[in-house]
Parts: sequence; structure tokens; C-alpha cells
Amino acid sequence: MSGDGGGDGVNASEPADGTAAPGADGGDQGGAPGAHSGRVDLSVVVPAYNEEARLRPTLDAIRAYLTADPGRWGVWELIVVDDGSTDGTGAIAAEAAAGEPRIQVLTSDGNHGKGHALRQGVLASYGRRVLVTDADLATPIDELDRLDKQLTADGGGAAIGSRAHPDASIEVRQLALREWLGRVGNRLIQLVAVDGISDTQCGFKLFDGEQARVAFAASRLDGWSIDVEILRFFRRSGWPVTEVPVRWAHQPGSKVRPLDYGRVLLELVRLRAGGPSESGGAGVYARTTAGDGPDARTAPRTTAPAAGAPRSRRTDLAVAGLFLLASLYLYNGLWADLDHAYLADAGSDQNQWEWFFRVTADNVVHLRNPLFTTLQNFPDGVNLMANTTMLGLSVPLTPVTLALGPTVTWALVLTLGLAATAYSWYWLFARRLVRDRRAAALGAGLAAFAPPMMSHANAHPNFLVLFMIPVIIDRALRLCEARGPRGEDAEARRVMRDGLLLGIFVTYQIFLGEEPLLLAAMGMLLFALAYAVVRRDVARVALRPLLTGLGYTLQVCLPLLAFPLYWQFFGPQSYHSVLHGDNAGNSPLAFLEFSGRALLGDEATADALAMNRTEQNAFYGWPLIALAFGIVVWLWRLAAVRALAFTAIAAALLSMGPKVRIPFTDVVLTGPWRALAHQPLFESVIESRVAMICAPALGALLALATARLTALAATAYAGAGTGPDADRDAGAGPDADRGAGADTGGDRGAGADTGVGAGTRAPVDPVAAARRRRHRLIGLAAVAAALVPILPTALPVRDRPDVPPFIADGMYRAYVTKGESVVPVPLPDPGSAEALHWQSATGLGFSVPGGYFNGPWGEERIGIYGAPARYTSNLFRDVRYGGQAPVIGANWRAQARYDLAFWRAGVVVLAPQANDAALYEMLEKLLGRPGKRIGGVWIWDLPPTGGTGTGTGTATGTRASAGASAAAGALRNG
Repeated sequence: MSGDGGGDGVNASEPADGTAAPGADGGDQGGAPGAHSGRVDLSVVVPAYNEEARLRPTLDAIRAYLTADPGRWGVWELIVVDDGSTDGTGAIAAEAAAGEPRIQVLTSDGNHGKGHALRQGVLASYGRRVLVTDADLATPIDELDRLDKQLTADGGGAAIGSRAHPDASIEVRQLALREWLGRVGNRLIQLVAVDGISDTQCGFKLFDGEQARVAFAASRLDGWSIDVEILRFFRRSGWPVTEVPVRWAHQPGSKVRPLDYGRVLLELVRLRAGGPSESGGAGVYARTTAGDGPDARTAPRTTAPAAGAPRSRRTDLAVAGLFLLASLYLYNGLWADLDHAYLADAGSDQNQWEWFFRVTADNVVHLRNPLFTTLQNFPDGVNLMANTTMLGLSVPLTPVTLALGPTVTWALVLTLGLAATAYSWYWLFARRLVRDRRAAALGAGLAAFAPPMMSHANAHPNFLVLFMIPVIIDRALRLCEARGPRGEDAEARRVMRDGLLLGIFVTYQIFLGEEPLLLAAMGMLLFALAYAVVRRDVARVALRPLLTGLGYTLQVCLPLLAFPLYWQFFGPQSYHSVLHGDNAGNSPLAFLEFSGRALLGDEATADALAMNRTEQNAFYGWPLIALAFGIVVWLWRLAAVRALAFTAIAAALLSMGPKVRIPFTDVVLTGPWRALAHQPLFESVIESRVAMICAPALGALLALATARLTALAATAYAGAGTGPDADRDAGAGPDADRGAGADTGGDRGAGADTGVGAGTRAPVDPVAAARRRRHRLIGLAAVAAALVPILPTALPVRDRPDVPPFIADGMYRAYVTKGESVVPVPLPDPGSAEALHWQSATGLGFSVPGGYFNGPWGEERIGIYGAPARYTSNLFRDVRYGGQAPVIGANWRAQARYDLAFWRAGVVVLAPQANDAALYEMLEKLLGRPGKRIGGVWIWDLPPTGGTGTGTGTATGTRASAGASAAAGALRNG
């Protein structure tokens, strides 16, 4: 149990394990000591877990301080709680107790958590006052005097050490990231549990003894959040809680892991809820409807009873916490070592994205154009608007990038973005689809954590951070709603407001990711077309306000996006399409297999059916496909189900590309994508990604079915299921007043529309009840069987290479003048872009030729990945991956001089890598002299180029040579 945990803002030494709190009788304590038949003035409780290196000095310091002034502290006891340590902590505590009878040792049967250990120690205490302190004494024991004086002045309650008090003294600070997480955690704590206390987590607190034993006996949390629970108990009991400024110094060896912050959040949600998380129940809003007929369009909407709102909010918090915890689990390897961890399946994308975040921050700080840079692809540069830089996040996160580095920004965007996306789908499903929040959470979990999403979770935050897509869908559905008789002016104002807001949301999504927005628009269009066929009455009512609202949307988008889109499509280094090859569609088999990152997946099988591990865009698995088929058959009469089924099937077919090969045959069919393949915008889309539309469609079907299943127990009444509407689930049945796509049940709740009137329940039919329970169990088992195989596993990481000292220590500055570049060998490209990490990790102090980006190639300006090839860059790459250098003659040396002049090279750098001996030999012959070993790399200092950094080239012939080199490179690379 590390006292350093208190400095992390959440004081979570051990994760919560859900173990029930022991009773006040201390039966779980291992027995109260019987040595105290008389009065004890002070009890000191020290929880310890694997603290063999720090425990003995702490115990000696406490003993020395208390015995130095016996008149001040009177009779005291020191209780050490060994929380199942696996090192020598128990032996050290026992040794200390053998030499001092006032030291007692309690031992747990296992590691249960800080809360469990403190409960043991406090309930075993006898003191008039009880001090709890962490085992590292981050707050020195002599600060007890301050707390004791304050507790005396208050007449009881709690005096707690505070590092946030203006008079506190922080002698050794933590890492900036931990301090930031601590501040965020405290804000959450104040919001959820104990408002007004600035530092609940400092591990140095003095309590009135009797009050402390009452509070700990009533506690139930076993993890790091025990401090919050106890202070909340004191507040509710009317006992004073006062923050006292203390001295504090960070101690090395903290046991707090990034995942623990998610566990603390769950504990706080559990604490706030007053028990296990409650799901379902009344939603925030309930809507009365008139069934499925045309009159339902004007059905009034009524607010649900107020009592349901707090319960729903608690459930919402619990769902948000679970999604955040799941996201932290997936990225725990990355968070565990931000300095060296690199997502193993990210290819070069992590280097690229960190570079994007860093260059955006640099442009913002220096007030430069955020849409262009020459730091890559020097001297021509990179059109950043034509690349996915996610300006909607990279710009506002500039302070984080500058203060903590681009790797922290990368990890935050992935982790929080995934959790936010899942919660956004949950919000949409709970608002528009089902009332049962458990069903909404399950469907949202599939939408956000589906196998295609987890594939992109390795490398593509633009396809992972989709929290705006459900918001856009909701606003579009608002435009489709008919609100009943309200007057033409009021209706016009509503449509205008919703249209303008939709324009703002779409504009923001453009700066998060254009391709995901295009895919979302495709999915919405497919759904709307299918729904319009099924419910023509709804479509007729929705069409006019929808078109009017979209007109207002364009009025917002066009002026805001005119310049960025002009720059993207017509600015410097723009291009008109991206070549992805002929194998970019999904195989039909991919939908039935499991992805490499799924619980039951196999990497070899998945790799054979996908472009790469970041493009496993199908892989939903045959159990989920079978479940979806069963749901569609079961709930076929629901218009929303039919529209969702069409959307998923159409997206799956489109994702197979312009040519679809029938598995196990030589038959090749023309796919529907052929009609779109060469259309503007669609020509740049990797068609297999269209299958990602299936994720929210399948999630919505799952939510509808689960709501139906959980309602079965509530509908086992005589007469239920006998009327004409008995086969409709209130969480799934159409609610036509919501417009196309919106009338899928609103928030009406599972089981509310099953043929039995409210307040008229008949006696339970035992046979019907048993049958429905059986059907419910079978259905839920089928859901579990479909989801368990595709549960995502934690994303693996590898060690990233260190930046060479030549770069990290700034030695390169002596060799590169203004307007010159550093030339790494080989040049950075989509296959290996470590030089981008050199730049982003060291402040972007130099430019490099080549790089990993989308840019133009040839006179037709076709989009390619990386810079157009040149003879010398191809030579570098061939030797790097082939291990053999060609015969270097005068022609190669002349071409190298020509290309190095084009790149305005100040220095050539060869870092340690595979085949570096062959690369060195090639460079020595190519440049006509041996290299110089400095800062962990070989370098060749080149004469000044006299470049100005304008990117205009060194001679007229350079451009022609570049075109010839590009052609030669294309031939070399096939």
C-alpha cells in the first residue's frame, strides 16, 4: 500500500474488487487486540502492501516521534495492516512489533485493497483519536501536531491533511501528468460525492476515534475511494471535516496505475448510487403515443415522473464509467509506459499521429497556417488539410501537447475518444431507441467496441473518435419530427434552429474526420431510403422540414468550410484521389470470421482476409451474424428493424468492392461499389471501411432485442400478448411522431406497450410466466454466445526505439543551417517513419525529405502515401530491405548529388537499424568519404546548399528529374 498513491489525486493503491465490507463487529479483522484494557489516547493505522523497502523507516519515525513527547501523546498504539503482501512486508512488521509491544500487526488472507486494509485497522483500534497514514510518510509524522490542534478546536470529526490548501508546502512534486489526473479526479470527486473538499486523497488524516469506527464499520468500498466514502459519511452525519495544510513530498515507487483511475471512477459511481448500479427503470423522458397509425404523428409528449431522473442519471454515470474502464483496459499497455510503449499493430501510424499533434501545436503557438507545413516532404511540404490531422482535437489539445508531449495527447485522444464514442451511441439509443438503459448500453458497446472499431483503435483515431456522429444523427432526426399543431412561425423557428445546429455539428466533424462523416451520411441515407419505403406516411411528413433544415445546414457549413476545403482540394500539395490498389474490398468470409484482436480470434486467419491489421473492417463473426438474422426474423414487423437490416446488408455488399469473388470458387461478380468507385469523394474511400456502418446498425438491433428480452418477465400477466399489439415491444415498436428513423420507440421502455393497460395488471399466469422466463434466458444466452467471442483484448505494445542523442541532444544544429534538411537513411515513408518521432519528440527543430502523409504524384496529381520516389531514395530503401548495395559508380554519385541538392541536405544521418552495415558501405561509396560517428549515429556533413527554404528547387532540370525519378520509382516498386 503505497503512500505515494495519495499524491496521485485518487489515492488508489489497490483496485476495487467488490468484496463486501466487514461488519462493525470486526469479524473480518483477524481479531481485535486484547492488550488495551485501559484508555488509549491515539491509534495510528498504517496499511501496507509490498512495502518492505519503506515500512521499517516509517515505523521507526512514528515510534520516535510519539515517544519523544509522552506527555503530549499519552498512551498510543501503532497498527500495521499487511494487506496480503507477497514480499517481506509481513516479516518486517513482525520484527518491529517484537521490539515494541505497542505495535500490532494484522494480516489479511489476500490483497483486498486499501479500503479493506483501513477498515481492518480502524475497527481494531481503541484510540480516542485515530490517525491513518500511508506507509511512505509522504506527509511527515510531525504534521500530526497541526491536525491534532485542529481536531481539538473542532471538538471532533476529522482533520485531514491537504496539499491543495494555499498554505500547504509541496517539497517534491509529482509528474505533470499525475498532477493533472489528480486535479481532474478531485473535480469528479467533488461533483459526485463530497463537494467543497479540495484534497480528499492525501494519505494523512486524523479522526475522532468513535466516529471513525462507526464510519468504517458502515463503509463498503475496498479500493482507493475509501477516503471519499468515509468523508461523505462524516458530512452526512453532521460531523465537522476540516482541511489542514501540510508538508508533502512525492515518494518514488507509486503503485497507482492508469487503469486504477477508471476503477476509482466506478467506485465513486457505486458510492453515489448507494448500491449496485441500477439500470433500466424510468427514463428521463417518456412519451405517450397513439400506436402505429397516422394519428401517432401528433401524439403529445409528456415528461416522466421526476423520481426517474436521478436513477437514470446514476445509471448514465455508471455506463460512462464502464466505457471509460473498458477503454483504459484496452490501452493499459500504452499508458503503463508512455515514454517507450508503441502500439504493436500501429505500423507507422503512431509516429505519424504524434507528429500531426505536435506540428499543429507548433503552428498554433507560432500563429502559422495550420493547413500546411514543410517539416515533412521538404522542400515541397504537406497539405495538412488534405491529411487527417483532426484539427477539431489537435488545436484545443495544444496546451496538453506542449506541456506533456504528443504521446500523452495520442493516448488521451484514443482512450477518452473511444469512451466518449461509446457513451454517445448509448445516449442516442437511450434517447431514440429503447427505454431500458441496460439494453442501450449493450447496443452502444457493440457499436463502439465492434471488431472493426478495435482494428482502427490501433492506428486511426479519426475512425475511433466518432462521438459527434450520434449527435449529428439525433439532430437530423429532430428535423424529421412532426411536433404537432404549434403554429407555422414556431415550427419554422424550430427547423431553423435544428438546421443551424446541425451545420455547426457537421462543420466540427469535418475537422475530426471527413471519411467517417461520409460513411455516416451513407448509412443515414440507406436507413432513410429503407424507412421511407416501409413508412411512406412518415416520410411524407418528414421530407419538407428535413430539406428546409438541410438548407440552413448548408448556410452554416459553406462559409465556415469554404477556405479549408479550397485549400484541401486546390491548395499546395493537394490531390484528387488516393490509390488503394485492387484488393481493398472485403471478402464475404471476413464477415463470418473473428478478428485478430477478438477473444476467440486468430491473427493468421484474419491477416489472410484483410489489407492489414488496421483495416479489419468486417470480422463480426458468424455467431453475431446469426444472432442478427434471428433478431430480424423475430422483430420483422417493426419498421425500424427492417430499415436497420437493409442498412447493414447494403453496407456489407458495398464494402466488398467493385468485384466480389465468391469464396471457394473462381466466380467473380460485379459489386455495387463499382457504381461509386470513380465518383468524387468516393474514389478516395477504402471500400472495405463501408462495413463499419454495420457496427451501429447491429448495435441498434441488439439494443432492441435485449430490451424485448428483459421485458418478458414484466409481461407474464394474463391477457398479455393476446391483443393486436402484443407482439410489439415498447422499446422497439415504432413511434411515428418521431419522423423517419426516429420512430423506434423513443424512451418508452421495454414492456410498456404489450397489450396491458397501465394500472390494470391481471394476476400472474404461472405457465405464461415460466414460458417467458425460459424464452428470456434462451435469448440472453444467445446474445452472450454472439458477443463473447468478439470481446476485444488489450491492444499489445512494443518498445519504441530511443531517439539518437545526435537528435535528442540537439547536436544536429551544428550541421544544419536555415533552409536545409536532415536526411535520414532511408528516408521516412509509410513503412518506416521513425524520423517523424525524432521530430515530434524534440520540438520540430529540423525538416526531413520524404515522410508519411498523403500527397500528389505525377501530372494528374493522383494521391499516394508518402513522397514521390527519387532514384536516391529508392536506392536507400532497396539496400535497407535487401541488404545488398549495387555497384556505385559515377552515375549513382552524380544522381545522389542531384537529389541531395533538391532536398537541400545539410547532413545525412544513418541510425542503428537492420542492414546498417550495407547502408554504411553504400553511403561511404556514394558520398566519397567515410562517415563520422557522433551521438549514436553515423553522419556525413554536406557543404552548405544556400537554400532559402522556399521549396522552389535548385534548377529547372530538378523538376523533370523528379518526374523521371517518380516514374522509375513506380517501376522499381512494381
